Amino acid sequence: MTQKLNTFAQVRELKGWRAVAFSATLLERMLPNYLLFCEASEFEDPSQYRKTLDLIWEYLSAPKSKINFAVHLERIEESTPDAANFDMYGVYPAIDTAMSLTATLYLIQGDDPQGAVVVSKLSQGSVEAFVEATADEVLDNQQIKQHPLMQWEIAFQAELLETLQQQKASPELFKQLKAMAREEGMSNIGIEF
Repeated sequence: MTQKLNTFAQVRELKGWRAVAFSATLLERMLPNYLLFCEASEFEDPSQYRKTLDLIWEYLSAPKSKINFAVHLERIEESTPDAANFDMYGVYPAIDTAMSLTATLYLIQGDDPQGAVVVSKLSQGSVEAFVEATADEVLDNQQIKQHPLMQWEIAFQAELLETLQQQKASPELFKQLKAMAREEGMSNIGIEF
């Protein structure tokens, strides 16, 4: 009997539109972290990130549409915060969102075929860092894994993988994935939006 692949191994197996859709869905859950950071710090107009993510969904629904992702990649890199310039925790989940958006754009352009794995790890890493930062004591790996936010993140990624493996690409599926990401009304680290 073969052992079930772990989440990252399963994500590594995703190809083409499935890898992009996986990344876009996780980004929907991460984006509120960036938006809140921009609002709290007056760092940047966060609309570029929303616009770029919307274009990724458009690309999935209509792969023949002409979108210059190189321009968007440049804009995302320009509006990525530098942790050294901020004395607030929110900069870290914002950076994870920026790096995830960049990885997804590299994935679409064919520059990083493992972009979905990068997004998966950054999303889980965001949750882990948040759990550690908000804990009253130092947590070991087992305590972090048992934390409700981490359990939710792992369960969400597993459900997303299952959905993608069972479905064919369609605008309806992409609407369903977007809705799935927003269903709880919270970002991956529990920020309400």
